[in-house]
Amino acid sequence: MKKKFMIWMTLLLLLSACAPKFGEEEVVQKKNDKEQKAVIPKYNISDSYYRVVLPFQPSGARGEVVEDLNTRLDVDEFETGLMRIAQKRFSPEDYLFQEGQYLDKETVQRWLQRKLTAEQLKKKKVKPSENVGLNPPISDKGTNEEKNKKSPIYLASILEHDYLMKISDDKVKLGGVVIGLALNSVHYYETEEGYPREEKIKDDVIEREGKRIAAEVLSRLRGMKSLKEVPITIALYKQAPRASVIPGHFFAVTHVDEGSSTIDDWEAIKEEYYLFPSDEAEENHRDDWLKFNNFKSDIEEFFPNYTGVVGKGLYVNDQLQQLTINITMPFYGKAEVIGFTQYVTGLVMEKFPDYINVSIYITSTVGPESVIVRQAKADQPFVHIYQ
Repeated sequence: MKKKFMIWMTLLLLLSACAPKFGEEEVVQKKNDKEQKAVIPKYNISDSYYRVVLPFQPSGARGEVVEDLNTRLDVDEFETGLMRIAQKRFSPEDYLFQEGQYLDKETVQRWLQRKLTAEQLKKKKVKPSENVGLNPPISDKGTNEEKNKKSPIYLASILEHDYLMKISDDKVKLGGVVIGLALNSVHYYETEEGYPREEKIKDDVIEREGKRIAAEVLSRLRGMKSLKEVPITIALYKQAPRASVIPGHFFAVTHVDEGSSTIDDWEAIKEEYYLFPSDEAEENHRDDWLKFNNFKSDIEEFFPNYTGVVGKGLYVNDQLQQLTINITMPFYGKAEVIGFTQYVTGLVMEKFPDYINVSIYITSTVGPESVIVRQAKADQPFVHIYQ
């Protein structure tokens, strides 16, 4: 019996080893004149997402964006927004996604520092070749408040995404690099006594400094052997203040052809988030503000329990594209959750036009209760009630 069992297990292992992997395909990735095996998932969960090269290779600067940016909202929007921009040049149908492999953590940290003056170089015994900070130098003279007002920190973070393309049935290579530069809208600092201060940075200054930094970043990327001939896209992101309940947004992008080391022009990006309800939304997008308020009023009228309804709308070219709504209320049973979710689903289909994507997250004091997702032009929404 034992002998038969061993024969069976051996056959099973052999069959497993020979069995095709239906969910993936093997390729060879060429990097730095070296070849390494990689795997590409055959199936994609959405046309809006890229397939990711496996095994997943984290960026050398992994975690740096989280440390640099003010809020989790900005962290998420900085990354997903950069992917959204990349799709216009590097289609998910033709390109694969990989986290940035050319800017490591040390490089990013050094680039985010201030440039040192000649006196500071001597004092700190830093070599001129190591003086690579992209933020402006700060004087040694005057009070801390005077120095920071005159020379705020503009560049908050740098994010690299790489896009690979297939060059044959079993080989891929780097097809493009997309760089995001996150810029501060507010410079935070402290006085000599330790009191917090902030200096708002004007939009025209953010744009001017962002474009100056982008030109220098492009020059440095072209100095890397692996990136000399690769198409490069650079996008500028305006970070929201620390107290903001909505994220910032991208406002400009440039596409540089392979081999080029100059930026010829910039394309304006008209994207912006609005909070619902808010005075800004009422002033600039009154029709959408009214739809949201009617939606909110219907919920509050039907369910007498205290309900918190807050929305976040993404506008592209002044048109509402995505509306995310968070609803928080106390529930006293699963039947109430089911009834409430059904009612809200009906409101979504009635109150909001079908050309926008709507996502609704319903939570209670104990955690998530249900989610409703209505994709643009979809006949039926996706609804899930957590058990």
